[in-house]
Amino acid sequence: QVQLVESGGGSVRPGGSLRLSCVFSGSPFYKTAIGWFRQAPGKEREAVSCIGETDGFIYYAESAQGRFTISRDNAKNTVYLQLTDLRPEDTAVYYCALGSYASLRESTYSYWGQGTQVTVAS
Repeated sequence: QVQLVESGGGSVRPGGSLRLSCVFSGSPFYKTAIGWFRQAPGKEREAVSCIGETDGFIYYAESAQGRFTISRDNAKNTVYLQLTDLRPEDTAVYYCALGSYASLRESTYSYWGQGTQVTVAS
């Protein structure tokens, strides 16, 4: 049974930082890419970043470029998303998802976590 569990969300002031974690288990051997997506209230879910089995395949959405950093620890089956210089518009539920290759397209991913809330407000 595939399972993804996000953690690390919270409330921070603008300019603050958070590190999100996505622990995954039970994945088929051919599905190793993790994508991070977010959904703000009243908006559609959007891509944030993704990473393949190795660090050689990393992509960022324009909104994340230069502020967010994705990384993974394969020994721990964990992918991290470091959020820095957070802005109120980053407020959303952040989801991680498991797929066969790194892509910013939602349709690439077959399995999803339940999400973790990030709130940026003064």
